[in-house]
Amino acid sequence: MRNPLLNKLSIFSGTRPPLTWLLLCLVSVFVLIALLGSSSSGAFDSVTTSVKSDVYTNYRRLKEQETSEFFELKSFASENNDLKEIRLCGREREDYVPCYNVSANLLAGFKDGEEFDRHCEVSQDQPYCLVRPPRDYKSPLSWPVGRDVIWNANVKITKDQFLSSGSMTKRLMLLEENQISFHSDDGLLFDGVKDHSRQVAEMIGLGTDAEFHQAGVHTVLDIGCGFGSFGAHLLSLKLMAVCMAAYELTGSQVQLSLERGLPAIIGNFISRKLPFPSLSYDMIHCAQCGVLWDKKDGMFLIEADRILKPGGYFVLHRTSLNMEKGSPIEEFTQKICWTLIGQQEETFIWQKTSDPQCYSSNTHGAIPVCNEEQEDFDIQSYYQPLESCDELYEDFESSRSALRNYWSLLTPLIFSDHPKRPGDEDPLPPYNMIRNMMDMNARYGGLNAAFLEAGKSVWVMNVVPIRAQNSLPLILDQGFAGVLHDWCEPFPTYPRTYDMLHANGLLSDLISKKCSTTNLLLEMDRILRPEGWVVLSDKAGPIEDARTIATQIRWEARVIDVENGSDQRLLVCQKPFLKK
Repeated sequence: MRNPLLNKLSIFSGTRPPLTWLLLCLVSVFVLIALLGSSSSGAFDSVTTSVKSDVYTNYRRLKEQETSEFFELKSFASENNDLKEIRLCGREREDYVPCYNVSANLLAGFKDGEEFDRHCEVSQDQPYCLVRPPRDYKSPLSWPVGRDVIWNANVKITKDQFLSSGSMTKRLMLLEENQISFHSDDGLLFDGVKDHSRQVAEMIGLGTDAEFHQAGVHTVLDIGCGFGSFGAHLLSLKLMAVCMAAYELTGSQVQLSLERGLPAIIGNFISRKLPFPSLSYDMIHCAQCGVLWDKKDGMFLIEADRILKPGGYFVLHRTSLNMEKGSPIEEFTQKICWTLIGQQEETFIWQKTSDPQCYSSNTHGAIPVCNEEQEDFDIQSYYQPLESCDELYEDFESSRSALRNYWSLLTPLIFSDHPKRPGDEDPLPPYNMIRNMMDMNARYGGLNAAFLEAGKSVWVMNVVPIRAQNSLPLILDQGFAGVLHDWCEPFPTYPRTYDMLHANGLLSDLISKKCSTTNLLLEMDRILRPEGWVVLSDKAGPIEDARTIATQIRWEARVIDVENGSDQRLLVCQKPFLKK
């Protein structure tokens, strides 16, 4: 029996559904599917769009970070590229000494001999470059051989200068084509240097020059030192003799002496004071030194008197000056309270008074007294114009006694300035290969004392920065070599003249003065011999900056922590042997 509903449909549509009805149903199904699909698709698209948006945002952030880091690295690389661009100087600057440019000084208006003086203000803003060694440069021979034999190619001197040198300390002998010798086969020095030294000792009342220490002679300034033979002999007697001579383009006395490993510094008597504090030396020696002591109203003698200790000796040998009675030099020496204590042939010796009252009671016409305060005098005398006035001093023996007492108090403390004492057991650097070194911020001479205590045959140039505590009188009174200097300027020496450079706290001090660390390290590279060593001690920040610069100027550098938890660092560097 049929369903009534079907019967009704059958009445309405007949026995079979028409085709149009079937098509209508099929379209309805497709429309329903389409509607459901549209709804699902919209939801999926919404999720997909959200994910795409997040991915794009993160990608954009990564690109921005990458771009930022790229520009930071580019900026850092640019800074390093500036340092990498420090080039080697031309061959014409192999023996370059800043501040002594005669042509530039003449153009700046200096004359009457002042063009040969030191004028750093004229040589400022020079382009950065590394002073290279000569093509045939060789490492100096170790002592004691290297004190008497040097390589010819390491210094700027000609054979004509060998042959024309006839003074007591300048005459040379060539062993071979590539070497210069300063001694004969039997070990005796040329031109009677030993005889001259013995003669000076006898003239001041000693039996032999080995007794100089008994006369209070520990430090000697040898002016116009030739090639250092007199100083080398005194050094063998354990006296500190510092050679001082004017800048010379070729055949330099200072360069030859330093190449032998002997103490020397550029300086002259022209128009400026010397970079030494008052009362520095026990003896001043001048053998054909070329200084016209009786000129400029005696200002050269007054400057010599300033740096000579009371009771000290002034030795004049083979001079062309008028030494007769009533001569200008006799008049000037009487005014500054010097007494002529000996004269033999061509040698004259004066002794400076130990009585400070002599100047005020002098009947020969007293020289006016300088009005600088004692604590500021040494800073004001640093390369300042010469003056025709004399400096008063208190009882020198009392001052010396106070210095020695002060030194005894400092002895337990000075070695703490330097975390590691030099010795053969130290892996870096090889101290047994070092003849000379410079302590660029010497303080109380602690490193010098450490070398002596360790029994090292090394002399130290103790440099006291001019704005630091003036400890140089204390250093000099111990018989050490020393000088005042401003490290914002180049040092008065020739290239490749020191085996080792040391500085404790100098980088921080230089930064506080707003001076260039790059300039300092380039200057250190100039005066350091190839294969020489640098040891810097300072805070971590300045040490890291210095390490970066050291790498860019081709030094092999490494940083060493002094103590765990300490901010102090050691930077140990070695200069390579460049042969380009």
